[in-house]
Order: sequence, then C-alpha cells, then structure tokens
Amino acid sequence: MPLLVESVAWMILRALVGFGCAGIFVTTESWLTAKAQPSERGRVFSIYMVGTFLALALGQLLIARTDIKAASPFNVIIVGFTVALILISTARAESPRRSKEAVLPYGVLTRAAPIATLGCAFSGLVSSSFYALVPAWMQDQGVRRDTIAMFMLVAVLGGFAFQIPVGRLSDRFDRRIVLALLSVGFAGTALAMVLLPRSMPAILPAAILLGGFMSTLYPVCVAHAHDRMPSDRVVAVSGRLILVSGVGSVLGPLIGASLMARFEIDGVFYFMAATVLVLAMAAGIGSLIRPGSNQQEAPFEILTPQAGAFAHDPLDAGNEAFEVQLS
Repeated sequence: MPLLVESVAWMILRALVGFGCAGIFVTTESWLTAKAQPSERGRVFSIYMVGTFLALALGQLLIARTDIKAASPFNVIIVGFTVALILISTARAESPRRSKEAVLPYGVLTRAAPIATLGCAFSGLVSSSFYALVPAWMQDQGVRRDTIAMFMLVAVLGGFAFQIPVGRLSDRFDRRIVLALLSVGFAGTALAMVLLPRSMPAILPAAILLGGFMSTLYPVCVAHAHDRMPSDRVVAVSGRLILVSGVGSVLGPLIGASLMARFEIDGVFYFMAATVLVLAMAAGIGSLIRPGSNQQEAPFEILTPQAGAFAHDPLDAGNEAFEVQLS
C-alpha cells in the first residue's frame, strides 16, 4: 500500500486486507473455541476479548503518535504479524480436527430470522459509516490527531462497557425487543451528536453511548438468528451473517460519503439514525406478529464487528455438533 498510493490499487488492496482480517478472526476464534474445555471456555474468551479491545483502543491512541503519511505504520503492522506468525508456527499445540458442515440454502435464514438478517446488514452499514467517515471528516476539519484518537478510543471503550449488561438483557427478554431498544438509543444518540456543541466535554459522553449501542446490535442479531435455526447449522448461519454484515460494511461508507459531500457530517449521523430506526420498527413489529422462542439455545456472547467464530465441540462424540462463540 505505501508503494501504490492510488485509488484503484488501494480498493483492491483494502479488499485483500479485509478478506485476510476476516479469516484471521474466524481462524483464531474457532481454534480457541474448539480447543478450550466447556468449563473454561468463557474464561478463555474473556481473556481473548480483553486483548482484542485493548488492541483496538491502543490502535486509536497510536494515530496521534505515528506519521500516518509515511510507510512506518505499515511496517509496524508487518513486523507485528511476522512475530505472531513465528510464535504460532513454533507452537506445539495441535490444530482442531475438522468436521462436516451442514448446508444452508439461500433464503432459509432470511425466512426463519428476517429481523436478524436485516439487523446484521444495518449494523454493517452504520458501523462502517462511523469508523470510516467520522475520523476522516474530523481530520478534514483540522482537528488534532490526538483529539480524533481520543474520540475513537472513547467509542471503542463504550462498546466494551455495553457488552455484558446488554448480553444479560438479551438472554432474559425477547432479543427483538432488546434490539429495538438498542436501535432507538443509537438513533437518539446519533441525533444528539448533530445538536451538541462541538466540544470534547459534550461529545465524549455521547461517543460512549454511540459506541455502546452500535457494538451490541450485531451480536444480538446473531444470537436471535441461532435461536431460530437448528443447532446443526450454526456454522453455516454464522458464515451467512458475516457475509450479510460485510455487504453492509461495503455499502455504508459509499452511501455515507455521498451524503457527507452534500450535508457535511450531519448527513452521516442522520443516515445512521434513519437506518437503525427502520430496524427498530421492524424488530418491534416482528415481536408483536411472531412470538419469541420458548427456549433460547444460543446465549448472547461478546462479539467483535469484524467476524464471528465457528467451532467444533470435540466433547460431543455422538453427532459432531457445532456451536458458535461470538466474540
């Protein structure tokens, strides 16, 4: 990327980076899930998530400490991945054994869990719009890099803080109701970002709420989808939801950028608010038309927006059952 600084080349390279990152998340999380015993799986993934969110937070802080116009950030990333690959290649741990995967025809998931499918797409739309366009707009406005980094850091930490309480609510109540409430909260916060004065004391609390509501939309949708689907299709369901969210992530910055060119950053916040309000109405109406599951087989788990995890449970000797760990 430092050698080919042009739009077409970066579009291709960014696509390759995205494909690679998704594969890294899926591989890492499925490996952890398959190798960890059920009694320690929660603790293992808690440690993994702490590391993930700390890395996201530190990445935001490094924006203010590195020369983003030079090749040094790319070189640091290359060195970091190289060190990680060396550690992995020299480890003696055996890889998880492979299993057959149930086929999921197109349309089955949409008919069984339309709210979850719509929610994953809309979650990709709003999260990609926020993370891609808001920092770019702040930089164009001459905002200092350390201020941009602090704003993004607060949003990431807000997402971290919301995971456990929202997960408990999602396990106790109809997930569609929880999803509708999260969507309304996100829309209200996005509109508040337009009206609030552009000062750090006013914006940072709103950024916490915005990041918290935004980061929990996707995992609630995924858990709801697994409530509606047979347990032997969890791998196929998770893969399909990742694809749907990825399509939304591609379209979000394109739509948001066109709106930002005409309405400034307010257009992006209006777009995100309108998107999740549609999701809130769909989830609310869906909860009234179709009753919730009597038994929720897939509890909410902390989930990053980049990827979901697929895992084979080696302890189930009878059917080689699959289960999903969302982190």
